[in-house]
Amino acid sequence: MIKNIFSNFSNGILTHSFPSRSLSISLLITAFTLFFLVVNIQLAQADAIDQAKRIHTRLTGINPTPAVLENMRDMIQANNALGAANLAMENPAFCNVMLRNFITPWTNEEFDPGIDLNDYTATVIGIIRDDIPFNQVLTEDIIYVGAAGTYSQTDNNHYIQLQNNGANLCDPTVLVRTTQSSLPDAPVSSETAAGIMTTRQAAKAFFSGGTNRAMWRFTGLHYLCRDMEQFKDLSRPSGHVRQDVSRSPGGESDAFLSHCVGCHSGMDALAGAFAYYNYDEDQERLVYTANRVQEKFLINSTTFEWGYVTQDDSWVNYWREGKNKLIGWDPNMPGKGNGAKSLGQEVANAEEFAACQVAKAFERVCFRPVETQADYNEAERITEIFKSSNYSFKTILAETAVYCRGN
Repeated sequence: MIKNIFSNFSNGILTHSFPSRSLSISLLITAFTLFFLVVNIQLAQADAIDQAKRIHTRLTGINPTPAVLENMRDMIQANNALGAANLAMENPAFCNVMLRNFITPWTNEEFDPGIDLNDYTATVIGIIRDDIPFNQVLTEDIIYVGAAGTYSQTDNNHYIQLQNNGANLCDPTVLVRTTQSSLPDAPVSSETAAGIMTTRQAAKAFFSGGTNRAMWRFTGLHYLCRDMEQFKDLSRPSGHVRQDVSRSPGGESDAFLSHCVGCHSGMDALAGAFAYYNYDEDQERLVYTANRVQEKFLINSTTFEWGYVTQDDSWVNYWREGKNKLIGWDPNMPGKGNGAKSLGQEVANAEEFAACQVAKAFERVCFRPVETQADYNEAERITEIFKSSNYSFKTILAETAVYCRGN
């Protein structure tokens, strides 16, 4: 089209004899103006198409159909890029490809995105899909299951069947919301269910063996974006460090005081919330023993017999003071409690919880971390929108995709 316009312009204007020089110049200016106007329109349309493709592929992992691409282009040209992003998220690949690949690494210690679909991944997909406030992900009696088939407490076959059947996880009639406490042979009640922390997959990954400290580590990592080295604070009291932690590792007491206590002082005080939970590797299921501390909390008691002895599932957050005060713990929360659910509330109401979700979404959608000052400003803006939108994760994804649509 541009080539034809230029050809017509050359043949029809440059070769014509004008009655006067001033008229010739005037017509030339008009023609050039029209030409560049058309060029700019064409470039704007092409740019809008590129932006629409970029938004769609980043939110779904696949290219849009021609019809969807055209609709998204029109929305972008009408200054409704957020509408274009929301349209992209209507594609089943939003749940089946993008969200699944995004969430699955949170569900295992190896951060492997290729493991089978499971109840942890499916539940987070459902929470995001249905715009359930994301700060309930660590607290609610909630789980998503397939409408067809039967959930099992002892294997993952239910979700493998969904996976093998190519089930549309974005379809609310296919992947449906229910409660963990209502499932057959449920190990938890509505009072002890704690969102994804009490799913079978989370138990398998983070309650299996060990001392249940892993559940805290990976909760902090994925929901506050801090690993233990970032939490480390030598100034916190050591009264909750358990008996199994040597006070003189390798015969050096200085090692405990200058390194070990920095993590264990806060972590052990928080991990008490998981004292009644375990993963039975023989039965391959989550176990909850009300009012009875799991034996793993009492192992190696002679390593330092004057250490903390876990009596119940109480926890206290010593990191409300010291350098981790910057996490922005909610001052309206008590900072202590019993069980995983109340600990989930402590984490999910922190300022850093909201910022962490934005940072994860940014890196996933933009294919890079927050790095420039403009990125930081935008991340702060989106974090505030996230909180004001009742913790809508889809809002984070849409806003981020719009911000990054140009690169």
